[in-house]
Amino acid sequence: MSNLLYCLTLFIAFVLTLASPAGAQDAIATHPIQPAGYSSIKVFDRNGRFAGRILPEKRYWVPIDRIPAFLQNAVVAVEDARFYEHGGIDVRGIARALVKDVVKGRLAEGGSTITQQLIKNKYLSGEKSIERKLEEARLAMDYEKKYSKKQILEMYFNEIYYGRGAWGIAQAARVYFDKNPEELTEAECALLAGVPKNPGRYNPLGKAADVGRRRDVVLKRMTDLKMISARHKQKLRSQRVAVTPPDQASWYLAHIRNLLVERYGTQVIESGGLEVTAAMDLNMQKLAEKTLREGVKRVSPDLQGALMSLDPATGDVLAAVGGVDFAKSSYDRAFLARRQPGSAIKPLIYAAALEKGITAASVWDDSPVAYVRGANQTWKPRNYGGEQYGELSLRKALAYSNNVITVKVLETIGVPYFVEIARNLGLSLRSPNDLSLALGTDEVTLRDLVSAYTPLANGGLRAEARTVLRIYDKRRRAWTENPPAVTQAISPAAAYVTTQMLKDVLAYGTAKSLRKFSQARPAAGKTGTTDDYRDAWFIGYTPGVVTGIWVGHDKPRPGGKGFTGGTVAAPIWERFMGPALSGRPAADFARPETVVAVTVDPATGYRAAPECPEQREELFIAGTEPVAYCPAHGGELLMPESPDLPVPEGETREPAATDNPM
Repeated sequence: MSNLLYCLTLFIAFVLTLASPAGAQDAIATHPIQPAGYSSIKVFDRNGRFAGRILPEKRYWVPIDRIPAFLQNAVVAVEDARFYEHGGIDVRGIARALVKDVVKGRLAEGGSTITQQLIKNKYLSGEKSIERKLEEARLAMDYEKKYSKKQILEMYFNEIYYGRGAWGIAQAARVYFDKNPEELTEAECALLAGVPKNPGRYNPLGKAADVGRRRDVVLKRMTDLKMISARHKQKLRSQRVAVTPPDQASWYLAHIRNLLVERYGTQVIESGGLEVTAAMDLNMQKLAEKTLREGVKRVSPDLQGALMSLDPATGDVLAAVGGVDFAKSSYDRAFLARRQPGSAIKPLIYAAALEKGITAASVWDDSPVAYVRGANQTWKPRNYGGEQYGELSLRKALAYSNNVITVKVLETIGVPYFVEIARNLGLSLRSPNDLSLALGTDEVTLRDLVSAYTPLANGGLRAEARTVLRIYDKRRRAWTENPPAVTQAISPAAAYVTTQMLKDVLAYGTAKSLRKFSQARPAAGKTGTTDDYRDAWFIGYTPGVVTGIWVGHDKPRPGGKGFTGGTVAAPIWERFMGPALSGRPAADFARPETVVAVTVDPATGYRAAPECPEQREELFIAGTEPVAYCPAHGGELLMPESPDLPVPEGETREPAATDNPM
């Protein structure tokens, strides 16, 4: 039955070919004409390595006179050698296909002319049926009557798919060779001519063996048809073609694209002509993408995540990953998504408390407390799991992420004061007297939170996140530099003491799984977990790199008990930071002269007396260290000492509220 139907198709095709083609009619371009001299926006990492390109989103049309004659001949040779002779349907081709179908016992696609391929691509489905073939034949003949061969070939080149998202020769030349079609070499044309047969397999970025064999088919057909000589064929076969590599940092490139549009307008993407040097370290970016993807999926394939890594001295964004799979979801959760940070906000509150004269040795009670809210309601902050520890030093309260004590600290220093400090650190928090800020209830982006940690690693200096170092405009032949923006956010002493407290988080606190890492390399950080285990955070840093991790669901929902920053985010941080820092020395944080060390009794916070059973060295901002000895162990009999260091010249400091370290 199929043979009979195919014979009917052959007969119809023969009759249709008797019609004589008409001259050219109508304008045929369905997209804007591609401007001459276009070049894509190229992005390089901080070390000059090519990271990828930012390409126009619009499709462009290329007139036939801008498509190399060699490419036109190559396509005709391999796809439809009788293109200039038939009227849209090639009877000989159909006959050859029929013989093959009879042998194979199935209906194939053989015999399609360039006109038929154009029709199928523009109007029809890929269904293999006699009805579709008949409709294809009818429309092909209509096209041959309406348009000239030159116009049909022009339409073909501008409508056919070339793989890798490239529709038409304009996008194909740009995607694979970063050229305009008229700039293509003969060797490049030979590669592109073979693509339409199987765009996924034969595009220039496919397997070299497959691409090479298909090119050889193209060149052999051209030789057989006397379009080129055998010697010319061998010359083209031996030429090495440089294909533009695919993008290597999709998340980072998407952010730079948005940044360029924000700075120059949407037309900059279509205009091109820029070379952007990014702050990115390409090796770290690749590592970050791989580590986040594997780390999040290890927890659950339904989760999302984000990673941001900065140089604290300059704010340079060394790596930024906005999700686990760019192809499935390109929404940037590193730069754009706002989530509650939970306990990851606490180090900033403690740094503010240090600036107020409160010390790491001060002792606080985490007994329950209730706060009156509107409409006769009360709020009772609770610790994770409902534990109650009693009296803890501020240092231990931070290491254990004690909620109740953090709320009491925020109440003591005042919400407006903390909001001002947070603003200096780059976080815009609401200013009402809402003590729930102590538990990270105000939403922030990962970028902003990681940036807020940079002063802790950088002597109190805050560097704004920077993704672009410089831009070269090839048309104007001019550079635009983007220098670092660095400001003093907190005192060097407060930054250093806070960092030393955060080291304990990794040693015995909520991120104690990182203890081995911190023993090999000085590091500090803080976990964050929000109510109902919806968000898991870890922001950690060394003297040279600050990295933050967020894991959660796009539509916030509980992750289940145990879904915490320490168990979910911290391990991903470690798997990234280990390799990322492998070539760097294990340097420690520089201690400023305005920090003094005093041996204290950790149970009371006073200077240790000889009889104190437990003693440890504690760090203080000069002028806030305790002067009285521990009264619980006979310290009242000892004379208080003067502070170890005077206040630096030209600097004033608020006195501590009391000699009691509380």
